[in-house]
Amino acid sequence: MVRFCGIYGVGAVIIIVFSQYFNKSNITLFLGGYVIGSLTEYLTSFLVEMVLHTKWWDYSNNILNINGRVCLLYSAFWGILTIFLVKKFNPFVDQMINKMANKISCQLAKGVLSCIIIFLMFDCILTCYAQDLFVTRMVIQNDIKTEDFAKRQEVYQKLQEKHSLLTFIDRYWNDEKMIKTFPNMKIEDINGNVIYLDRFLPEIQPYYRKIFEK
Repeated sequence: MVRFCGIYGVGAVIIIVFSQYFNKSNITLFLGGYVIGSLTEYLTSFLVEMVLHTKWWDYSNNILNINGRVCLLYSAFWGILTIFLVKKFNPFVDQMINKMANKISCQLAKGVLSCIIIFLMFDCILTCYAQDLFVTRMVIQNDIKTEDFAKRQEVYQKLQEKHSLLTFIDRYWNDEKMIKTFPNMKIEDINGNVIYLDRFLPEIQPYYRKIFEK
């Protein structure tokens, strides 16, 4: 199964919402998407690092990057994506929604939408929890000295006593699923070294071919 990082969906939704302010031509769409996509990517990277103490991506080796969170190349991709979203994809989605609106009541549509939003929020919380557990076991099992090493060690020891949770993790949040969901996940040790977690699991291959080697 192909898995995607949530930043893509979040960025696409934000771009579509704000596209009304710069939907004048392909050039303004590109520039608007460039700026909004970059801001979204930067803020997401910052929040993930502050809350989860991990890095989902790092553009430090790319030219014209800002703190490794955004760079010229991928910001340009956001601009191109915006043109496709606004001109091609979103009109198709609007047509589908209009057809569905004629077949179901407004109240039912709101109920379905509310359920989807609650599900996505629940999924986001569980994803963050699963990722934190994954980082914890990678840190402890591979003796990576991080600033919160003692705290993660305590969490890891308590986790070993919860056999039902361990069984659930082994089935649904195992190393393979986490690496394939977040193939570029990184953490920083106490010496400031950035460590890619997939280096400890070389037998697990990501779902794509990396263009830029780390």
